[in-house]
Amino acid sequence: MIKIGIAGVSEQEIPELVLNNIFAGEVEFVRQIYLTNEKAKILGQAANWKNFDLSIHAPYYINLNSDKKEIIQASIQRILTCCERAHHMSAKNVVFHPGYYGKISKLETYENIKQRILEMKDVNKDKKWNVKLCPETMGKINVFGSWEETKELVKQTGCGFCMDFAHMKARNFGDIDFEDYVKELKEYEHVHCHYSGIEWNKGGEKKHLVIDFKEALKLFALLKEYKINCTIINESADPFGDAVKLAKLI
Repeated sequence: MIKIGIAGVSEQEIPELVLNNIFAGEVEFVRQIYLTNEKAKILGQAANWKNFDLSIHAPYYINLNSDKKEIIQASIQRILTCCERAHHMSAKNVVFHPGYYGKISKLETYENIKQRILEMKDVNKDKKWNVKLCPETMGKINVFGSWEETKELVKQTGCGFCMDFAHMKARNFGDIDFEDYVKELKEYEHVHCHYSGIEWNKGGEKKHLVIDFKEALKLFALLKEYKINCTIINESADPFGDAVKLAKLI
């Protein structure tokens, strides 16, 4: 089953989204965590009434591999605050950008990020927050988050993940066969995904664009062929319009 969602959602928008066959929304805390626990509950109640799935995108200001302890602690706290809000709104996934490679090796970066995810999982367990930590596959080459790194994190920590197809395209400078990724997703019970058009340069991802629907048709055909159970959050430059069009591809 493929479910289409939109990046950015409020309780007032949910009825119209559902009418357009958009049944998921990602709460964008990318600049700030703007909802209290009480307001998160209200949003969750509105979503539950319409069988609308919620997720959260944590702030961009996160680096679990910083060489500064205070930045690591602040990053962990931002993610955990998102987990708390997710618990109150009954959101299933908290998506976050894990961090930068910096001056150390990719292996050391991996170990640092793995350890911090395990620490956050312990907090979630202690707090009884039924929320998945979802490191996102990333589009810039100086940022941790290749598909190989991400799936190894899932294997070793039991965390969730967010497959961003556009980021993978940018990280590979457009040289991509989506089937290479889609066929590996079959082993997961459910996959949380992002999708958009994308522009890249020598550093990888540059900016999100509207969706190329010739490409989208090919991607959706693969998702159906491999019977991938997934939620796809539209992060294009036209959040609502492209989400409506994607819903028609199901």
